[in-house]
Amino acid sequence: MKHARDDYNRIQDPEGKIPEDEPVFLIRGQDVAAPATLRAYALLAHERGANRDIVDAVLDHVRLMEDWQRMAACKVPDL
Repeated sequence: MKHARDDYNRIQDPEGKIPEDEPVFLIRGQDVAAPATLRAYALLAHERGANRDIVDAVLDHVRLMEDWQRMAACKVPDL
């Protein structure tokens, strides 16, 4: 899998579900833009016919990220 950031290359897919040449993008919970980004993704996925279980899972993750930001840390993205 191809990460957008080289320092995330250590993140692996042990089950081999993601092809080696497929681009992936990781958004961390500490990223101030993460909750809004995931909300937008959930909306777009819903509009394009994604299964409601997927949309709900994304929105559940938004809540986890918001909780994390309140309790731990929140910052602008950086390299």
